[in-house]
Amino acid sequence: AQLARGDAHEPLPDGASHANSTRTPPSRYTTGMSIVVQKYGGSSVADVAKLHSVAEKVVATRAAGHDVVVVVSAMGKTTDELLALAREVDASPPRRELDMLLSAGERMSMALLSMAIQKRGAPAISFTGSQSGIITNDRHFDARIIDVRPHRVEDELHRGRVVIVAGYQGMSYKREVTTLGRGGSDTTAIAMAAALGASHAEIYSDVDGVYSADPRVVPDAQHLPELRYDEMGRMASAGAKVLHGKAVAMAREARIAIRARSTFRPGKETHVHDDAPAPARTQAVVGARGIAELRFARRDEGWTRALEALAAAGVDAPFTMNGDAVNVRVRTSEAPDWGRLANELVGTHGATLEEGRSTVTVVGGRRADVARAVRELVPEAMDLACDEGALRITLPQARVDAAVRALHARLVTRDEEATP
Repeated sequence: AQLARGDAHEPLPDGASHANSTRTPPSRYTTGMSIVVQKYGGSSVADVAKLHSVAEKVVATRAAGHDVVVVVSAMGKTTDELLALAREVDASPPRRELDMLLSAGERMSMALLSMAIQKRGAPAISFTGSQSGIITNDRHFDARIIDVRPHRVEDELHRGRVVIVAGYQGMSYKREVTTLGRGGSDTTAIAMAAALGASHAEIYSDVDGVYSADPRVVPDAQHLPELRYDEMGRMASAGAKVLHGKAVAMAREARIAIRARSTFRPGKETHVHDDAPAPARTQAVVGARGIAELRFARRDEGWTRALEALAAAGVDAPFTMNGDAVNVRVRTSEAPDWGRLANELVGTHGATLEEGRSTVTVVGGRRADVARAVRELVPEAMDLACDEGALRITLPQARVDAAVRALHARLVTRDEEATP
């Protein structure tokens, strides 16, 4: 298996080649031990006490006889704080400079965790994304990995060290610092697991796996012990926050199983792999805020040019056609320069813009049953779109939690008395 490639004409840094497989043979340096790739999210390394706790887990994994590669996110809300700082300087900050700024968060985490591990007597070394051999295309803020050449990681594993890798970042073929978009540390972990020949990646966060809804919104949400890649991918694309959609797609391509676990509450986990049993009913209801809705006249070609502009900016923008109108949805958090981009879409391409929207996506279940529940329980739904295995509605942001609870009660817990 190998990761998505860049175009053949794209030059790569010295020593990298499109002709080489992304899954670098792990036999180049062998210690005779299995490789474990662990990723720890921002909440897992939010302060020094939690960093020390993670260090204990890593040292214990090494003591059990494994080579260990650890991918870390920025501490706590560091990325959000840096992004807010940038927007104090410029409401639509340049993406290249954002990458230079935001990549500092993961560098802090990797160095501090390495110190904590070494303090416990275990040899460790930290690497940035570029030092780890993660090569991307030249898009800033949402770069795509085109190759992984983990020779330095392999060298240090051979020397018996724990390797800590800064997640969320890489180096473009133009030798520029790039970041991988929200949730990009998950993508780093999957890419590294594939390149090193690991069978799975362990993704640690503040929740013990994936649930049928956000437990903060639906207290009786059900834990999902196993999911197929496509089901998890639909949930992630809809806005579920435990795993990132790009990482799930990469794991499916490379056949890397994912084990989503809690850092501090061991026990339950969600295992994402292709051999999970097929679901017999609705799997999940996922709500997402921060949606902007763009409406175009279908007869006007402006909507096609708008989609091209969004694609060029690296923004995923699903759309539906309703009569003479085209509705395009944008998750504004994916565009750090949303203000500039929104002005272009309205002023140049003739869009009518409505912000403050949300979406609710039902994953799995019979389409007729889901549509009936939406009509009965969410009459204010403004748009309904069906995709393979999922149905999505758009509605005012203030109504998203109530809609999630009502649809979850009807379709997942099967409460026929559910009310909106």
